[in-house]
Amino acid sequence: MKLTEQQIRFYDTFGFLKFPALFKDTAGEITSAFEDVWEKSGRLHEFKQRSMIAPFADLNEYLSGLLDDPRMDGIVSSILGSDYGYMGSDGNYYVGDTRWHSDQRPYEPNHSLKIAFYLDPVTRDTGCLRVIPGSCHWGDSFTAALDEVVPLTMESRPEIWGVDGGEVPAYAIESEPGDMLLFNHKTKHSSWGGSDRRRMFTYNFERRFSKDLLPSLRDLLAARRESGDDAPYGETMLRTAGPERLRHLEQRLEVWEEIETSR
Repeated sequence: MKLTEQQIRFYDTFGFLKFPALFKDTAGEITSAFEDVWEKSGRLHEFKQRSMIAPFADLNEYLSGLLDDPRMDGIVSSILGSDYGYMGSDGNYYVGDTRWHSDQRPYEPNHSLKIAFYLDPVTRDTGCLRVIPGSCHWGDSFTAALDEVVPLTMESRPEIWGVDGGEVPAYAIESEPGDMLLFNHKTKHSSWGGSDRRRMFTYNFERRFSKDLLPSLRDLLAARRESGDDAPYGETMLRTAGPERLRHLEQRLEVWEEIETSR
């Protein structure tokens, strides 16, 4: 599945896309796999704050295999190129509001994006993803004004605009199980009014790092290694990977091996 020219222009302009019912045929299997990862982890959601497992899809054969699905692969390839890299995944139980933030610093040069699956119906007032369209364009005056108020740290500064976070002008991407959402990591996003057990998991992808940008990837992975990670991907993700999937894992694997060799 490839994106149309219109879809690519929409993403380039506004920083997000929604694919209604794209995975409706497998929504049950996706939800079962999500619950399987949580059950095998031995962790419990305490309903007081966000609970997260990362890596997530890497721990389940079915969810790892979604990287090979032509729908996901074709869409990501349309934006990042066929040699894109897989960054990782996380699985979440969200609680209440998530304040405005970006997942990538606005000045970082490499293009990356997130694919999200909400496993429960979510609306504008019950915790769906909200985005500020066009907030992903580093260097323009609109994004610069937002960056002054909505930093990466998720701090709230309602005194700037005189409204609370839930009143900030935005597009609410209401979602049903089986929908797939996609957005640029630099796009400002949030959610408001949600329950205490909203199930959502993500896949994160990046454009293949060019030679001049590789030092930033090395620094990122070296920091992960120092913090205790023993591999860039989960064992199941690697064990079940065929040649096509390995293409999207190879750059991080190669850099990780360089870091290990130099220790």
